[in-house]
Amino acid sequence: MTTADRRTAVIIEDDPDMRAVIAEVFVGAGFEAVPVADGEEGVRAVVERDPDAITIDISIPGIDGFEAARRIRAASDAYMFIISGRADEVDAVLGLSAGADDYIAKPFRPRELRARIDALARRLERQEKAAPHALTAPVELLAHRDVTLDADSRMVSLGADDPGLTRSEFDLLAALLRTRRRVRSKAELARMLRGDATEDTYVSDADERAVEAHITNLRRKLGDSSAAPRYIETVRGVGYRLTEADGDASAAAAG
Repeated sequence: MTTADRRTAVIIEDDPDMRAVIAEVFVGAGFEAVPVADGEEGVRAVVERDPDAITIDISIPGIDGFEAARRIRAASDAYMFIISGRADEVDAVLGLSAGADDYIAKPFRPRELRARIDALARRLERQEKAAPHALTAPVELLAHRDVTLDADSRMVSLGADDPGLTRSEFDLLAALLRTRRRVRSKAELARMLRGDATEDTYVSDADERAVEAHITNLRRKLGDSSAAPRYIETVRGVGYRLTEADGDASAAAAG
């Protein structure tokens, strides 16, 4: 990969030592690191550089990390990590609700971040390899009730509306649409999000909570309810699957 082709990461972190650690991990993974110290500067850097990845600390000067994430998500679909010393689960959910794809609590081991960056790089590589074939390959349209997903153009419609899904929410919805009534476990979905095709790799409680938060946000954007689901059904203690479509229910009754 040439310097011109190098992937870019914007790092929004006010602590200079931590900023240097995160930048070093990204550079080691083949990214160009663009470190900035506050939220507003970070938003500007994202708009100017159009990065592939972004990290945001919650407690940064100026606008906080949550607001920075919301502003960035309105302008970019880059993969976004919240990296914060506030390990409260509420903060993780708020970060993911603001548009982040992943949440890493400080202190973290650099190799943990490197593993997630490597997984992201694999996902980006697969997308880049698939792009030249998109014009000749059959269009993959997935649908359930009034939700339609075009896997090639990465567009979703809810009736006539765009629900505005993040990258991770889109990937989760696509996974559930593809397997329909088969239950997908939280661990399986967490591996899918990080681009890990191995079935027995370790999935942490934090990874599974991130899946739960993404599903909660996805349901909210679809106007769905966990109590009376129209689209996504929780299988308690296991994971998630699509609800029965109207045709499925009538077919079962006829059978």
